Amino acid sequence: MTGRRLSSLLASVTAAAAGASILTGCGVLPGATGGSREPVTVMTWAPDQTRATNMPGMPAMAQAYARWVNSQGGIDGHELRVLTCNEQNTPAGAAACARRAVRENAVAVVGSYSQNGRAFMAPLEAAGIPYIGGYGLTDDEFTSHLSYPVNGGLAALIAGHGMQLAEACRKVSLVRPDTLAGDRLPKLLDAGLKKASKRGAVDIPAVEDATEYTEQAASAREEAGAEDGCVAAVLGERTQTFFDSFRRLPKATGGAQAADDEDDTAEAVRISSVLGSVGQPVIDRTGGARSPFEGAYVTGWYPEADDKSWEPMRKVIQQHAFADNRVDPTDTGVQTTWIAYTVLKEVIESLDRDTITSARIAEALDRGTQVDTGGLTPKLRWMYEDLLGAPDFPRIVNHAVTFQVVRKGRLVAQKPGFVDVGPTVSHGG
Repeated sequence: MTGRRLSSLLASVTAAAAGASILTGCGVLPGATGGSREPVTVMTWAPDQTRATNMPGMPAMAQAYARWVNSQGGIDGHELRVLTCNEQNTPAGAAACARRAVRENAVAVVGSYSQNGRAFMAPLEAAGIPYIGGYGLTDDEFTSHLSYPVNGGLAALIAGHGMQLAEACRKVSLVRPDTLAGDRLPKLLDAGLKKASKRGAVDIPAVEDATEYTEQAASAREEAGAEDGCVAAVLGERTQTFFDSFRRLPKATGGAQAADDEDDTAEAVRISSVLGSVGQPVIDRTGGARSPFEGAYVTGWYPEADDKSWEPMRKVIQQHAFADNRVDPTDTGVQTTWIAYTVLKEVIESLDRDTITSARIAEALDRGTQVDTGGLTPKLRWMYEDLLGAPDFPRIVNHAVTFQVVRKGRLVAQKPGFVDVGPTVSHGG
């Protein structure tokens, strides 16, 4: 090869390498516009492999979302980088995840699950990091000025569940966690029941991580009674364990339990719960149409899993979650994460900046960026006038729920559309 040809080849290679270096250094993605927009780092956390409720689908959905949006050129030209963290269902684990988010310069925590609000919210507040679309379990998610919930949390579910059960149940037993968070549930359920002039539920506290619930199941069945009685259990992942104990109870000597088949318990005493404690994955695992949940009433935040509004999420999961069986489109945690990242995307696009910071995200949300979730929720906005202002849940902006029922092994709408439980939550809170 001549010196001239060699020089020409080296020049071409050097130019190509320089171009690649520029693209890599600036974090520009294929299809992106603007040319110099910085990557955006966020975190999603949830407990995994613990003895209590686990939500591995939430971080997995966040990663699938990042793969999808980055394949489209990022969010408004910004590469989305998702950090994940195992919150471990402990205050120490939640605090550790929050400190890592601060240390790694996350601009938001998005679509996460934790029962330890006090442990994680303090580090986020100190660093000015917004918490977008948490699962809705803790007081802090509905009181912190840096929390932007996408649903009404457990408070809306329980208040709505009382309204749903009031239409069909003469007496209700509530089996719930014997925890500080669980202590609030009876009042919220009663607020819904009393809206229809029904008596309050019988409160039955239970250990959240027990391996069987025979004693509580027997008490719940007895208190509900044989005539139009309902047993509601809200125990997270242990709800399935409770209803297994309930199904195995010895037959009563008469009335509702006089039939030959012990499964007649479910026919005499209606069972019920809320999404997150019971969902399509649990129904599928326990027998589908032959599941003990057949006929159960269930209150949710969002439309049923077969609703066409979920089709964009399903498409992303099919194309970018690959064979990751943690990402179930019928799982409420996965659905909440999708909605939370929808909020993040619209906020970043509204900013139209080369650099995205936590302060700019929080300011955009506070100043009224409105998010259309495609019918999965009412339109979301977090200005002062949008807040419910309930004494214990002032940050709720979405106080809609859906009434569902298990028919032929599928969760389907009991009644169409959303039900507003805002006044009931305010009364129950």
